Amino acid sequence: MQTVAEAWLVYRLTGSAALLGAAGFASQIPVLFLATLGGTVADRFNRRRIMIVTQTASMILPLILAALVFTGRVQVWHIFALAATLGVVNAFDVPARQSFVVEMVGKDDLVNAIALNSSIFNAARAIGPAVAGILVAEVGEAWCFLLNGLSYIAVITGLLMMKLPPRLETDRPKPALADLTYGFRYVFQTMPVRDLLLMIGLVSFAGFPYSTLMPIFADGILHGGARGLGLLMASAGVGSLAGALTLASRSTVRGLGRIVAASALVFGVALTAFSVSTVFWLSALILPVVGMSMITQAASTNTLIQSMVPDDMRGRVMAIYAMSFMGMMPIGALVEGWIAERIGAPHTVMIGGAVCVAGAIVFNIRLPKLRVMARQLIDAQRVEAD
Repeated sequence: MQTVAEAWLVYRLTGSAALLGAAGFASQIPVLFLATLGGTVADRFNRRRIMIVTQTASMILPLILAALVFTGRVQVWHIFALAATLGVVNAFDVPARQSFVVEMVGKDDLVNAIALNSSIFNAARAIGPAVAGILVAEVGEAWCFLLNGLSYIAVITGLLMMKLPPRLETDRPKPALADLTYGFRYVFQTMPVRDLLLMIGLVSFAGFPYSTLMPIFADGILHGGARGLGLLMASAGVGSLAGALTLASRSTVRGLGRIVAASALVFGVALTAFSVSTVFWLSALILPVVGMSMITQAASTNTLIQSMVPDDMRGRVMAIYAMSFMGMMPIGALVEGWIAERIGAPHTVMIGGAVCVAGAIVFNIRLPKLRVMARQLIDAQRVEAD
């Protein structure tokens, strides 16, 4: 709801594709620069306490934005400042949250846990945009921001109620700077992890920013207005939910490498098809395929990486995952917003889809070699756990 309402608010105030891209950039670029610091913090301190702090901050920020819109004082710079602040919070929240999954469920249930987590996330992506589209059209954006802020009460309460086994103490931590550099060195020296992160980074840069241009498609091309924007985003969310539920039924990581390659390819093709559609119902039918392939690649990548990395590296590696998944998206949003101002949103999204297809082909060529090395890393972690 927050994402759709914020994008519509920027579009309503400015009508600018470039500023839509810039808003996406402001909300997520801090993850690119600060996620490694967040990963180091997640590996050195209690992850649940970190999340309580970050989720509390995430609650306060939309409530501030709601107050500004309710009072009619909101300006574009307010949206950018609050979005950037939320990005800083996410830089610490995402690595802690992603690495916290193993603490909650253990490695045996990791595949299902990550997929179920994606299912919950994408159920919200399916329902939230549709509700946001209706609320924005009927009563304005402020109610979306208010409801988003209030929803964090349940999250924080859940964190406070958890009873977890004591976390095993690791060796005395290295200096923070050494931790940061070692995380990057580990990733670049571990070929399967490196290639998975490069693949998700490429798709995040070239393909995922299509959502920041969605108000232009909804209003200017498909003539659906705010309601149409909500329905289009909900269509993508339904597909994402279907992909996550499909992964949730799996009990093994076997075959996930092929799923990553296939998902990236399907995502690029579907995105290209969406870019040329000028019929609302056809676009709404294509977007579930876009959403399903997008979340299938992201969740499969997450699962594979978490199955390969040792526990004492998990926070830092998941921070680099966050940089690739979330940090590249704002750069892509900024670039695609700038390009869309010059050649139009449809051609911009089409180029992004073609780049995703090319990346998927290269990854698929390298897959046989990566699969052998990945199995060795996964087996090593199982022996360590036993």
